[in-house]
Amino acid sequence: MNTKEEKLKAFDRLLTIMEDLREQCPWDRKQTMESLRHLTIEETYELGDAILDNDLAEIKGELGDLLLHIVFYAKIGSETNSFDIADVANGICEKLINRHPHIYGDVKVENDEEVKQNWEKIKLKEGKKSVLQGVPKSLPAMVKANRIQDKVAGVGFDWEQPEQVFEKLQEELGELQEEITHGNKERIESEFGDVLFSLINYARFLGINPENALERTNKKFSKRFQFLENEAEKQGKALKDMSLAEMDTYWDKAKEMD
Repeated sequence: MNTKEEKLKAFDRLLTIMEDLREQCPWDRKQTMESLRHLTIEETYELGDAILDNDLAEIKGELGDLLLHIVFYAKIGSETNSFDIADVANGICEKLINRHPHIYGDVKVENDEEVKQNWEKIKLKEGKKSVLQGVPKSLPAMVKANRIQDKVAGVGFDWEQPEQVFEKLQEELGELQEEITHGNKERIESEFGDVLFSLINYARFLGINPENALERTNKKFSKRFQFLENEAEKQGKALKDMSLAEMDTYWDKAKEMD
């Protein structure tokens, strides 16, 4: 692994290259924070894919792409004397020191849960009016639900045992089934949302990230379905012309290969 001096040298090299690109490259010179935003989101998802695939080489590459974006935003900020990369780094350093009084102060904690609780309390002291204020509005619904639940749990608004959450999930399923019998689409959607919210909460109690779990299932399903397609093609058949029984045969073969 590289020494601290080598790491600082590499970061300095990136800053120098960013300055060159901003001055000399027409595409880089044209970019704004707004134009980079969707690209940053895309890079974040690509990093997420690499993490789920446990592809360390790809993770390294995607981290580099994200680091470039951070340096890019900071460079743009410096051009209007708003902030630069040093302000960004010092800002997060101060935040980390302030929010870890058990490391940089005299606060005592017993476990990671107490750390999380202190973190949320400190954020409120910093001026946030709600523990939910830091949840981005544009987050995907499942990720947002997970973050909401995690944050309110940090201030003690939570169930005590996983069994309680499972009972709540069963209760919500019952309410959904009742609304289905009534046939009111708006009420069905509302109760379905409650079921998903409870299921996501249950995943948290089981120590499972629901987004990761669902994405793994997406990948697994896609892999099996593509196997089904390939096998059907080998037999000279189109899926739309096959019976469910025939497709199930290939599906079972795909499951055996997991």
